[in-house]
Amino acid sequence: MTTRTLQQIIRSIPTTDGGGVRLRRSLGQTQAARVDPFLMLDEFSSENADDYIAGFPDHPHRGFETVTYMLDGHMLHEDHLGNRGDLRSGGAQWMTAGRGVIHSEMPQQESGRMRGFQLWVNLPAKEKMKPAGYRDIQPEEIPAASLPGGGKLKVIAGTAHVGDEDVSGPIQGLSTEPLFLDVLLTRGETFSHGVDAGHNVFVYPYEGSVHIGSSKDGQALETQAAGVLSPGDVVEVTAGEDGAAFLLLAGKPLREPIAQYGPFVMNTRDELEQAFRDYQNGQLV
Repeated sequence: MTTRTLQQIIRSIPTTDGGGVRLRRSLGQTQAARVDPFLMLDEFSSENADDYIAGFPDHPHRGFETVTYMLDGHMLHEDHLGNRGDLRSGGAQWMTAGRGVIHSEMPQQESGRMRGFQLWVNLPAKEKMKPAGYRDIQPEEIPAASLPGGGKLKVIAGTAHVGDEDVSGPIQGLSTEPLFLDVLLTRGETFSHGVDAGHNVFVYPYEGSVHIGSSKDGQALETQAAGVLSPGDVVEVTAGEDGAAFLLLAGKPLREPIAQYGPFVMNTRDELEQAFRDYQNGQLV
């Protein structure tokens, strides 16, 4: 068994998106800052409504999947196909844009904390033009498990192995085989988990700091930075003095060319230009 080490750090940078929502972007801040099949990771967190109240008005997507995971707050999702869903604290939405969707994500609160993440996951070429689809995941649908050292984890996608128990999240069977865990550790606690040796993995601490690798010589990873891990079949994360909360993301790399401009992610420039024409002509879907 080979324990993965910290190979690259992508520190998040402040930016705005949508109607002016303030957030921090790690993956996706440049086209080189990706971890195949993951294209982008945004973290939004504020108690000031001015930072999020404008939300994300109508905007298009084609060729990939978006995952919105809420820690605190309430947003409403709607699209031009008539789909509508409430995203509440602790819940998630897994949207497959496929050949196209125009949707909005708007806060349903005027005060209080809004905190969560949006992850973009690429689709293989053969699936980029499939019909759009949604999975609205309520908080009670996301399984949680207690860890031996006092921590906890939640499983949004894939299956976690906790002791002798397998804990499977609501998202299964996708081509990229994603593993999406939200892990909370107590001070000095170590979390060890097996991963497919052929998958790419990164860790994103959003509270506290962690060390990646064996507990004796682990490498430090600060909060709000994506740590891209080396090849191996085991991930080992140890919390710092104040404990830690982090996302663990793993997925099967597609190893396909990417042509991206904003909300369109295709494989060739011709496909990208066709996406623009379809959007301008009202034929995105």
